[in-house]
Amino acid sequence: MTTSSTPGLTRFNTLPAEEAATVLHEVCASTAWGSSVLAHRPYEGPEALFSASDAAMAELTTEDLAEAMAGHPPIGRPKPGDPTSSREQRGMAGASEELKAEMLELNLAYQERFGHVFLICATGATGEQMRDAVKSRIGNSPEQEREIVRTELGKINRIRLTRLAQDA
Repeated sequence: MTTSSTPGLTRFNTLPAEEAATVLHEVCASTAWGSSVLAHRPYEGPEALFSASDAAMAELTTEDLAEAMAGHPPIGRPKPGDPTSSREQRGMAGASEELKAEMLELNLAYQERFGHVFLICATGATGEQMRDAVKSRIGNSPEQEREIVRTELGKINRIRLTRLAQDA
Protein backbone atom coordinates (compact mmCIF):
# COMPACT_ATOMS: atom_id res chain seq x y z
CA MET A 1 0.00 0.00 0.00
CA THR A 2 1.33 3.42 -0.96
CA THR A 3 0.91 6.02 1.70
CA SER A 4 1.07 9.78 1.28
CA SER A 5 0.89 10.40 4.99
CA THR A 6 2.37 13.55 6.48
CA PRO A 7 4.29 13.79 9.78
CA GLY A 8 1.31 15.16 11.68
CA LEU A 9 -1.06 12.61 10.21
CA THR A 10 1.31 9.77 11.05
CA ARG A 11 1.42 11.05 14.63
CA PHE A 12 -2.37 11.40 14.74
CA ASN A 13 -2.87 7.87 13.38
CA THR A 14 -0.74 6.42 16.17
CA LEU A 15 -2.07 8.42 19.12
CA PRO A 16 -4.02 6.51 21.76
CA ALA A 17 -7.75 6.92 21.08
CA GLU A 18 -8.33 9.21 24.05
CA GLU A 19 -5.54 11.59 22.98
CA ALA A 20 -6.70 11.52 19.36
CA ALA A 21 -10.24 12.36 20.51
CA THR A 22 -8.87 15.36 22.42
CA VAL A 23 -7.00 16.54 19.31
CA LEU A 24 -10.17 16.19 17.22
CA HIS A 25 -12.19 18.12 19.82
CA GLU A 26 -9.81 21.03 19.25
CA VAL A 27 -10.67 20.86 15.55
CA CYS A 28 -14.44 20.58 16.06
CA ALA A 29 -16.39 20.58 19.32
CA SER A 30 -18.98 18.08 18.05
CA THR A 31 -18.59 14.76 19.85
CA ALA A 32 -20.41 12.94 17.02
CA TRP A 33 -18.07 14.41 14.40
CA GLY A 34 -15.00 13.51 16.46
CA SER A 35 -16.20 9.96 17.09
CA SER A 36 -16.89 9.41 13.41
CA VAL A 37 -13.50 10.75 12.30
CA LEU A 38 -11.72 8.78 15.02
CA ALA A 39 -13.46 5.55 13.98
CA HIS A 40 -11.89 5.65 10.51
CA ARG A 41 -8.24 5.80 11.59
CA PRO A 42 -5.64 5.18 10.32
CA TYR A 43 -5.74 7.59 7.40
CA GLU A 44 -3.54 6.96 4.38
CA GLY A 45 -3.28 10.65 3.60
CA PRO A 46 -4.83 14.05 4.22
CA GLU A 47 -7.48 13.59 1.51
CA ALA A 48 -8.82 10.50 3.27
CA LEU A 49 -8.99 12.50 6.51
CA PHE A 50 -10.82 15.35 4.74
CA SER A 51 -13.29 12.91 3.18
CA ALA A 52 -14.03 11.36 6.57
CA SER A 53 -14.50 14.84 8.06
CA ASP A 54 -16.87 15.88 5.27
CA ALA A 55 -18.90 12.67 5.63
CA ALA A 56 -19.12 13.13 9.41
CA MET A 57 -20.17 16.78 8.98
CA ALA A 58 -22.94 15.78 6.57
CA GLU A 59 -24.38 13.43 9.20
CA LEU A 60 -24.53 15.90 12.09
CA THR A 61 -27.94 16.50 13.61
CA THR A 62 -29.19 19.94 14.64
CA GLU A 63 -28.01 19.17 18.20
CA ASP A 64 -24.58 18.07 16.95
CA LEU A 65 -24.24 21.30 14.95
CA ALA A 66 -25.17 23.30 18.05
CA GLU A 67 -22.45 21.47 19.99
CA ALA A 68 -19.94 22.23 17.23
CA MET A 69 -20.90 25.92 17.13
CA ALA A 70 -20.56 26.22 20.90
CA GLY A 71 -16.83 25.74 20.40
CA HIS A 72 -16.55 28.96 18.38
CA PRO A 73 -16.36 32.46 19.85
CA PRO A 74 -18.24 35.35 18.25
CA ILE A 75 -16.51 37.05 15.31
CA GLY A 76 -14.49 39.95 16.63
CA ARG A 77 -13.98 38.34 20.05
CA PRO A 78 -11.45 35.51 19.68
CA LYS A 79 -10.93 33.27 22.70
CA PRO A 80 -8.32 34.93 24.94
CA GLY A 81 -5.02 33.06 24.83
CA ASP A 82 -6.14 30.84 21.93
CA PRO A 83 -3.73 31.28 19.01
CA THR A 84 -6.02 29.35 16.63
CA SER A 85 -8.96 31.61 17.38
CA SER A 86 -6.80 34.72 16.99
CA ARG A 87 -5.26 33.48 13.73
CA GLU A 88 -8.64 32.57 12.25
CA GLN A 89 -10.15 35.94 13.14
CA ARG A 90 -7.15 37.99 12.06
CA GLY A 91 -9.35 39.94 9.63
CA MET A 92 -11.06 41.68 12.54
CA ALA A 93 -7.83 42.49 14.40
CA GLY A 94 -7.13 45.64 12.40
CA ALA A 95 -10.76 46.67 12.01
CA SER A 96 -11.84 50.15 13.04
CA GLU A 97 -13.62 50.60 16.36
CA GLU A 98 -16.72 51.47 14.34
CA LEU A 99 -16.59 48.18 12.44
CA LYS A 100 -15.94 46.22 15.65
CA ALA A 101 -18.96 47.88 17.29
CA GLU A 102 -21.09 47.14 14.22
CA MET A 103 -19.99 43.49 14.29
CA LEU A 104 -20.86 43.23 17.97
CA GLU A 105 -24.34 44.60 17.25
CA LEU A 106 -24.81 42.28 14.26
CA ASN A 107 -23.50 39.28 16.23
CA LEU A 108 -26.05 39.96 18.97
CA ALA A 109 -28.91 40.36 16.48
CA TYR A 110 -27.89 37.16 14.69
CA GLN A 111 -27.61 35.25 17.96
CA GLU A 112 -31.03 36.50 19.05
CA ARG A 113 -32.55 35.39 15.74
CA PHE A 114 -30.89 31.96 15.45
CA GLY A 115 -29.93 31.08 19.04
CA HIS A 116 -26.22 30.61 18.28
CA VAL A 117 -23.13 32.56 17.28
CA PHE A 118 -22.68 33.75 13.73
CA LEU A 119 -20.31 31.22 12.24
CA ILE A 120 -18.19 31.81 9.18
CA CYS A 121 -14.88 30.48 7.98
CA ALA A 122 -13.07 33.71 8.83
CA THR A 123 -9.61 32.64 7.68
CA GLY A 124 -8.50 35.12 5.03
CA ALA A 125 -11.66 37.24 5.30
CA THR A 126 -11.57 40.94 6.06
CA GLY A 127 -13.69 42.51 8.75
CA GLU A 128 -15.84 44.09 6.04
CA GLN A 129 -16.39 40.72 4.34
CA MET A 130 -17.48 39.16 7.63
CA ARG A 131 -19.82 42.09 8.34
CA ASP A 132 -21.34 41.80 4.87
CA ALA A 133 -21.80 38.05 5.35
CA VAL A 134 -23.69 38.41 8.62
CA LYS A 135 -25.85 41.15 7.07
CA SER A 136 -26.72 38.93 4.10
CA ARG A 137 -27.36 35.82 6.20
CA ILE A 138 -29.46 37.31 9.01
CA GLY A 139 -32.55 37.16 6.78
CA ASN A 140 -32.19 33.43 6.10
CA SER A 141 -34.60 30.87 7.45
CA PRO A 142 -33.25 28.74 10.32
CA GLU A 143 -33.07 25.76 7.93
CA GLN A 144 -31.07 27.70 5.32
CA GLU A 145 -28.76 29.05 7.96
CA ARG A 146 -28.18 25.60 9.49
CA GLU A 147 -26.95 24.29 6.13
CA ILE A 148 -24.72 27.34 5.58
CA VAL A 149 -23.28 26.80 9.07
CA ARG A 150 -22.66 23.13 8.21
CA THR A 151 -20.71 24.23 5.12
CA GLU A 152 -18.74 26.87 7.04
CA LEU A 153 -17.87 24.36 9.78
CA GLY A 154 -16.67 21.96 7.10
CA LYS A 155 -14.33 24.64 5.72
CA ILE A 156 -13.01 25.46 9.20
CA ASN A 157 -12.47 21.76 9.94
CA ARG A 158 -10.49 21.30 6.71
CA ILE A 159 -8.20 24.21 7.56
CA ARG A 160 -7.65 22.89 11.07
CA LEU A 161 -7.17 19.30 9.84
CA THR A 162 -4.60 20.53 7.32
CA ARG A 163 -2.59 22.01 10.19
CA LEU A 164 -3.04 18.80 12.20
CA ALA A 165 -1.81 16.69 9.27
CA GLN A 166 1.21 18.90 8.61
CA ASP A 167 2.44 19.57 12.14
CA ALA A 168 4.91 17.02 13.40
